[in-house]
Amino acid sequence: MARISGVDLARNKQIRIALTYIFGIGNPRAASILTKANVDGMKKVSDLNEDEVNRIRQVIEDEGNVEGDLRKDVSMHIKRLMDIQSYRGNRHKRSLPVRGQRTHTNARTRKGPRKGTVAGKKKVTK
Repeated sequence: MARISGVDLARNKQIRIALTYIFGIGNPRAASILTKANVDGMKKVSDLNEDEVNRIRQVIEDEGNVEGDLRKDVSMHIKRLMDIQSYRGNRHKRSLPVRGQRTHTNARTRKGPRKGTVAGKKKVTK
């Protein structure tokens, strides 16, 4: 199993698909990495030799942030927005949708489960 940037790549996948398991690498970036590393994208991860894995690893290191560094950068950008109290930062702070979506009926993923109205017991008066 090839380990790149702290992620174990699935052995039975093609390398162009397996690279997308790394945070910060999508299909276009995976294709450009493989062309720079001079590796066939249709090859399975289990068929790669050590030299090809090292070339891919080197290209990823040269290109820039992936995995932990990228996650840290994204969280720092969000923290900066919250510190300067921008509209987007306030939406992040309140766990509401940031990009202008409606919240009257939708946004359940971001807001969490509904807090239904609890019918209170009527107090017994004598």
